[in-house]
Amino acid sequence: MTDDTSSDHALRGVHMLHDPRLNKGTAFTDDERERLGLRGLLPPRVLTMEDQVSRVLDTYGRKTNDLDRYVNLIGLQDRNETLFYRVLIDHIETLMPIVYTPTVGEACRQFGHIYRRPRGLYVSMRDRGRMSRLLQNWPEQQVSIIVVTDGERILGLGDLGTYGMGIPIGKLALYTTCAGIPPRECLPITLDVGTNNEELRADPLYTGLLQPRVRGAEYDEFIEEFVMTVQDIFPDALIQFEDFATTNALELLDRYRERVCCFNDDIQGTAGVTLAGLLAVNRITRGRLGDQRLLFYGAGAAATGIADLIADRMTADGLSLNEARRRIWFVDSKGLVVSSRSELAPHKRRYAHDAAFESDLTSIVRAIRPTALIGVSGQARQFSQTVVAAMADGNERPVIFALSNPTSKAECTAEEAYRWSDGRAIYASGSPFDPVTVGGRTMIPAQGNNAYVFPGVGLGVIATRARHVTDEMFAAAAQTLAGQVAEPLLDQGSLLPPFREIREVSLEIATAVAEVAFTRGLARIERPSDLREYLRAAMYQPVYDDVVR
Repeated sequence: MTDDTSSDHALRGVHMLHDPRLNKGTAFTDDERERLGLRGLLPPRVLTMEDQVSRVLDTYGRKTNDLDRYVNLIGLQDRNETLFYRVLIDHIETLMPIVYTPTVGEACRQFGHIYRRPRGLYVSMRDRGRMSRLLQNWPEQQVSIIVVTDGERILGLGDLGTYGMGIPIGKLALYTTCAGIPPRECLPITLDVGTNNEELRADPLYTGLLQPRVRGAEYDEFIEEFVMTVQDIFPDALIQFEDFATTNALELLDRYRERVCCFNDDIQGTAGVTLAGLLAVNRITRGRLGDQRLLFYGAGAAATGIADLIADRMTADGLSLNEARRRIWFVDSKGLVVSSRSELAPHKRRYAHDAAFESDLTSIVRAIRPTALIGVSGQARQFSQTVVAAMADGNERPVIFALSNPTSKAECTAEEAYRWSDGRAIYASGSPFDPVTVGGRTMIPAQGNNAYVFPGVGLGVIATRARHVTDEMFAAAAQTLAGQVAEPLLDQGSLLPPFREIREVSLEIATAVAEVAFTRGLARIERPSDLREYLRAAMYQPVYDDVVR
């Protein structure tokens, strides 16, 4: 990574004020105003960054709905990037639900209607054969991280086409906020292969190609050209695949994970944070991961990624891989995934076991008797009172993870899980829920957000210039994250540390990931004498640079 506070520039006057990476607004000093041709273009009083933060929060507080708050914050990012990250870092617990889940989902749904200025790159099917020129249009030569989507499976909202650009933008804001990846080295990309969302194609403000999605060989060739062109133009960039549909997500990860430095956050990041949650559960119950019996409601890319990482981790408790997989069950749109079903996709077959087929979730819970029920279905309200009660009947501390995003897609709320289990549930969700008091005891539900994992993993990979991203890195991230939860929080049912501590948590995760990179010979730098301090020094800090020399 490079220092994001370079003072080299050729901008003066109003052009300086229009560059979000150099603009300080009213914080430009008198000397800077004189030398940079800014005198008269700004009000005469010089304000501190602290003054500016107060003004931002005052304006933000006057907004009456979350979408307007999102637009307000993105507007700040477009005007003054340093101030944007200062505000976000200092108020992360309040603002993260706005810049990412759950509000980013609504922002994506309305993306063409709230569009203000371009951010990131759009690569469409029309750009085949000229991607090199297109990628070179990006103004930064040093790119360390690319988050790319084709918009087909945005959160739990489905196919949003180019409106899905809000996800790469939001993810990269979290890379900078949570792990200090310099914003100048972050590149959001949307691949436009069309959309099957007819409502979007009828939207006069839709920003993408007005055609159905391209499939098959033509799609594969397009992705291949994109990935290989990235290797030519940005050879040190880590690629994060984001919000691809299940089949494409699994196939792309399998195709490229050994060829380039890449990972899929929906598969591996979700797996990491879920594994961390289960390891923290073990700290509460004094049990072992290998003793768990898991039932996944949902059998897509996320479920597969979580199950694979957990099965691998269970082998540390003495189970064979086959024994571990037999402790993991899937429920898909038709019902329980069992070996007698002939129509199963390949990724489901290794979790298809000998059992009677059931389609009703309550009946499945009673038959399988899982210790943990994990929702990754994108289907709201599927964990009914009878389902939760069935979990509670079979377990002293039933584990219920309702991980689908955004909030409207959660399989059940925190309050429902706690009340329907008489306060015995250990609960986590994908989007935030408020604390719940049951029987005089206040429970703090954990938000199993991937942002606990992927920024730290990214920092460790980027800072060591690792050749590949491995599942072992995500297992190390999960183990580290689970160990960061203080005992008082565990006593209140919270499985993850407070998000206000995320930069220190990300630093610990990055250190663990970097250790894996060095141990496995994947790092392309010499090992620093003090790895943690090397990583800390690489983290971007949003402070105003002195632009006058």
